[in-house]
Amino acid sequence: MESYITMRTGVEAIGEFVDRKSRFIAQLVHVESEQAAAEHIAAVRARHYDARHNVPAWILADGRERASDDGEPQRTSGMPTLEVLRGAGLRDVCCVTTRYFGGTLLGPGGLVRAYTAAAQAAIEAARDAGDLVEMTQVVPVDVQMEYAQYEQVLHMAQGAGAHVAGTDYTDSVCMHLVFRAGEQQAFLAALTERMAGKERVSVGAVRFDEF
Repeated sequence: MESYITMRTGVEAIGEFVDRKSRFIAQLVHVESEQAAAEHIAAVRARHYDARHNVPAWILADGRERASDDGEPQRTSGMPTLEVLRGAGLRDVCCVTTRYFGGTLLGPGGLVRAYTAAAQAAIEAARDAGDLVEMTQVVPVDVQMEYAQYEQVLHMAQGAGAHVAGTDYTDSVCMHLVFRAGEQQAFLAALTERMAGKERVSVGAVRFDEF
């Protein structure tokens, strides 16, 4: 997996769907662990303590995922919600859909449609608000050089597609670069050829980040 979509940290997207007076309210947030997912689930249950069902589904960047029907008929709510998250390419998210019963049984098919629609509405709300971000595999590269080399290295880095995350100016210059994973290799080879060992380079571990 080279990239995935997630929610911005610290925001919540809400989508609602109504069918025959039953309200389905999907609440989508960013999480990075099972514990964070559990905390969101607990918060929603406390918020909607009078609801008949609070159906959770979450999926993490490492592939762990879980869903529960929370008393709804088996595979009519949690799994459809999880399928929506998967289908949207989302990771590190937790969606809890609250159902307020409207007095009419919807049947298995109706429940699947309702929970699916509520989760999709939450994702659309997040997209409309600009709260969905793409996380890409990146590699940080720090290059330390003399001041006279700065412009040349900057030009090379920008030409190689690097993002300049910051620059430290002391007795020398240290440029903090971020590359999409794999794109740093050509830059490093060219840097070695051009600088003839006059630069000092530190390559960090691959991680997921916005790019």
